[in-house]
Amino acid sequence: MGAVLIMVVTFVGYLLAYRLYGKFLGQKIFNLSNDNKTPAVEMTDGQDFVPTKKGIIFGHHFTSIAGTGPIVGPAIGIIWGWVPALIWVVVGTIVMGAVHDFGSLVVSMRNQGKSISEATAKYINPRTRTLFFVVVLLELWIVIAIFGLVIAIIFSIYPQSVFPVWCEIPIAVILGWAIYKKGAKVNLTTIIAVVLMYVTVILGHFLPLSMPSIAGIPPTGVWTIILLIYAFIASTLPVTTLLQPRDYINAWQLMIAMALLVLGVFAAAFFGGMKIVAPAVQAHPEGAPSMWPFLFITIACGAISGFHSLVSSGTSAKQLAHEEDSMMVGYGSMLMEGMLAALVIIAVSAGIGMGYEKEGAMLTGAAAWTTHYTSWSGAAGLGAKISAFVVGAANMIATVGVPRNIAIVIMGVFVASFAGTTLDTATRLQRYVIQELGSDLKANFLQNKWVATAVAVISALILAFATGPDGKGALKLWPLFGAVNQTLAALALITISAYLKKQGGLKWLFPGIPAMFMSVMTIWALIINERNFIMASNGLLYVVNAIVVVLAIWIVIEGFFNIFTTKIEKVEAIA
Repeated sequence: MGAVLIMVVTFVGYLLAYRLYGKFLGQKIFNLSNDNKTPAVEMTDGQDFVPTKKGIIFGHHFTSIAGTGPIVGPAIGIIWGWVPALIWVVVGTIVMGAVHDFGSLVVSMRNQGKSISEATAKYINPRTRTLFFVVVLLELWIVIAIFGLVIAIIFSIYPQSVFPVWCEIPIAVILGWAIYKKGAKVNLTTIIAVVLMYVTVILGHFLPLSMPSIAGIPPTGVWTIILLIYAFIASTLPVTTLLQPRDYINAWQLMIAMALLVLGVFAAAFFGGMKIVAPAVQAHPEGAPSMWPFLFITIACGAISGFHSLVSSGTSAKQLAHEEDSMMVGYGSMLMEGMLAALVIIAVSAGIGMGYEKEGAMLTGAAAWTTHYTSWSGAAGLGAKISAFVVGAANMIATVGVPRNIAIVIMGVFVASFAGTTLDTATRLQRYVIQELGSDLKANFLQNKWVATAVAVISALILAFATGPDGKGALKLWPLFGAVNQTLAALALITISAYLKKQGGLKWLFPGIPAMFMSVMTIWALIINERNFIMASNGLLYVVNAIVVVLAIWIVIEGFFNIFTTKIEKVEAIA
């Protein structure tokens, strides 16, 4: 199957899913109605609860859930072949990931914008909520600590991206000020902001910036400190000052980049001779774990990701002005991310074959792919994942007339920008979680936003520098992240199922069946990982992983026991 056909069929499938399945979920399963007031309207405070136009909150939500996930996951998952990777991305997105994101958003909206873990106390039991909190805190702790390093590595690989990425901040602040303080027209100011952003991208090509070592701290460590300080400031500001406008213009950046990729696929296929050079199926790549269950753990964002439930029930639920907007924001954003993941699969299965440089030699065709994906260890590093996508995407974009070196800068900025939005949002989410925990524990000091944010950032800083000044400490726990993240997805789906079960009928099956599938896959992967960590005598990982295994099994048992024993009783839709 050619790259163009893959792209067209996939995109048409997503559009049909939105029009049919998404609409069905909104009207028949979640009973959306604009007569129900959202938390943003009822609890407006100008800080976190802010009624927002649908297009703007879509931009925030989409860029927050996207990050680098739909890039790095498919870029490594394709080692099992492009067919299983694509099937999981398409099917997973439509019937699992989008349902998960949409459901988390609705449940949170109908519970004063509280997190999905807090809602667990109401729909399952308070004990399960406490266990859920532990999983959420662990996930966000790793995310915040690792994403400073992620951005630092991107800056190192693509120093041309440093200038434009930091220029996005003043552009976003001015955009937010113009719209919210001066009443400027959204469309006009958006055009100006996006044009300015792309001007900085071109300037970045001529102004590559490299961070030196400072006081014995390597560049990665310096960037990690700077980025965590930035995250502290950004996550305490009102959402309209930086978070919303930055995510909004980043969404436009993504849409333009995706449009270039779509044009690049057509041009490269018809005029550049681009062909798929990756194997359709490769069940046993050298050094790789088994496809089952690890394909479903490796490709998370772009199919289903537990982190999305935290965004849906953390920031987005506090900003929706109308309940019916949640279909576009929750279900639609996940489908858009699936489209991005499909384009990544095309870039790393076909685009990379148009030219890949290795040790001074330019390789093409199958040789390019096999050289990069020679083994699991060779393709598993962050730099390898990102470079596979950036090179493949730049090759395709170059066929529409964009100079290849500029295309590489565009893609580098694109990846770094989305890593930045993930860091911003994750820090704010961790603050919300700590504040909710403080409320539950009657610890008033933890409910203070400055204290909660400081706890989130300082704990991440400690983890980042736990192994030395290079800021790579979170890598010690990174092998746990995939399974922890997908465990969180399963737990969120169970909570959504419990919420729907209380409303009567068989509505709960729509999130319930995906919950069963993800529970099996993630616990299976956790158990395999536990065996591997024990065999490798990695004490830290097998202790932490064992705790996660116990928590996951415990919550899954309690959750499904609650679902199957709950008496079906009609309750109000907003209960």
